[in-house]
Amino acid sequence: MGSCFSAESRSPLPGSPLSPHLANMKKRNSRKRLGSRGSSFEYRKDEALHRIPGRFFLNGSTDVASLFTQQGKKGTNQDAMIVWENFGSRTDTVFCGIFDGHGPYGHLVAKRVRDHLPVKLSAHWEANVSSEDVFRDFGLGSMTSEDISLLSVDKESRPSIDFLESEKHPDIFETLKESFLKAFKAMDRELRVHPSIDSFCSGTTAVTLVKQGPYLVIGNLGDSRAVLGTRDKNNMLTAVQLTVDLKPNLPAEAERIRRCKGRVFALHDEPEVTRVWLPNNDSPGLAMARAFGDFCLKDFGLISVPEITYRHLTENDEFVVLATDGIWDVLSNEEAVEIIASAPARSSAARALVEVAIRAWRYKYPTSKVDDCAVVCLFLDSNSNHLSTASNGNTEVQPTSKDQLDNDIEENNNLDVLTPLNQSGTTRTEEETSLEGNEDPSKLEDMNLDIGINWSALEGVSRVNTLVNLPRFIPEKEEKAGK
Repeated sequence: MGSCFSAESRSPLPGSPLSPHLANMKKRNSRKRLGSRGSSFEYRKDEALHRIPGRFFLNGSTDVASLFTQQGKKGTNQDAMIVWENFGSRTDTVFCGIFDGHGPYGHLVAKRVRDHLPVKLSAHWEANVSSEDVFRDFGLGSMTSEDISLLSVDKESRPSIDFLESEKHPDIFETLKESFLKAFKAMDRELRVHPSIDSFCSGTTAVTLVKQGPYLVIGNLGDSRAVLGTRDKNNMLTAVQLTVDLKPNLPAEAERIRRCKGRVFALHDEPEVTRVWLPNNDSPGLAMARAFGDFCLKDFGLISVPEITYRHLTENDEFVVLATDGIWDVLSNEEAVEIIASAPARSSAARALVEVAIRAWRYKYPTSKVDDCAVVCLFLDSNSNHLSTASNGNTEVQPTSKDQLDNDIEENNNLDVLTPLNQSGTTRTEEETSLEGNEDPSKLEDMNLDIGINWSALEGVSRVNTLVNLPRFIPEKEEKAGK
């Protein structure tokens, strides 16, 4: 996902760090180079993780899934994806995830979450299904002390979705719900203290799922989306949206943010894009209500608590599409499902969807730069030929070459030579991003703060960028303000 920065925010003045964390990060990075012992250990650990059998994060396909991502025209590809078969050493379990980064280090945040969130989820899941005696006997395996401390979830860290009390869920849902909540919380805390990734004004979405047998549990954060392709009673292929786009225009999300002193409104020249702003600063203008990272807004209503949903799959359900908003901004749910179903082979389904989305971007928004696109398509019956014209072609898994691994890992360890992101062609000038202080309160309340309305956010909307401007913190000004 592209980010939009003013010239000032792209080139901070000397002595004016982008964030409080960045100054400390630079000091730590000056002592931590690629040749250091710590970096070598991280390199070996990440390389071993990338070589786990059944774990796929590059363009390609398996018997049950198709993956594809393509860089847009806004700079570094900030989308990441993963399919992990035999997840948690369970032969009937698959983990899938899509992550859409934003901000100057969004691509690093997305990759970090892609690599470490599934590991945390697996660890918490294993801990939850084990008895306390077994839990103590095995010594928690590879879990860290912070992971252990997070095994008790605060009441406030419950998902905002309200399940009907009368609805009976299987044990796997209750177990996985707790595991998702704990893993997401642990992941966000890890990002907060990470020594070499500045997540103060950078973050990522996450739409993740675990499929075990006929059960599907989804953890959603941000505005990426999961859509199910299923057959109706007339045997017609239809699209069912499984997640809600968690944007600040949703009444419950806006109410929480305002209650925490954050501001929620759209700019005059893009009224369709509601954004989150700091209380006394016209930044960053984040176009989502939940995300990993983005710690500049975490005290003002932005949260990293996922919305957990569950579905019992039937023989009519054929596939699930996970995709970043580069897809949903130009294609409807129904169009995406039809494209997947009409792909010449399952192995090329994800690529077909991305290619159609890119053409749609050029046709619908010829003056805008194409966004990054990433798609994971999980087929629910690997032996089924239900798809309209899709078939099980020869499995094509893109080999994970050493050069690809080296590039992926080096990017995380060598931040001090990070090339700045290219500025989007839709960048706003300082005059354009200045906000008028006399907003009409009636317009803000027109966002329908009636919590009883059933909001589903079924269609994506086109927008300029995820971020409008980055806050700059000047120590001298902060000291004067505190006096």
